[in-house]
Amino acid sequence: MKDFKHISEYEKIFDEVKNAQEYLENAIENYKSLQSKVQILEKYYSSRQWKEDFAMDEKGEIPLHVKRGVLSEDGIYNMLERNREIMEMINRDGGEM
Repeated sequence: MKDFKHISEYEKIFDEVKNAQEYLENAIENYKSLQSKVQILEKYYSSRQWKEDFAMDEKGEIPLHVKRGVLSEDGIYNMLERNREIMEMINRDGGEM
């Protein structure tokens, strides 16, 4: 009798790759849908409001319970730069997978 174990092994790999592809495609679509929110953050980061908020944070005028990672100069700058890099990767192939 012929052994078909190899077919089952290949089928596992096939399913694993298909699932990863679906996950990645969904993640990319989700990431692309966040770009309008990234633009909102970018506009805030270059605004007078951000500078005022940053100065208030530096003076300790913002309560400690308020999460304020957005006021971290390096944090928001790095996030925006990383966003540009990711969007370049996504758009390299015309944005389609």
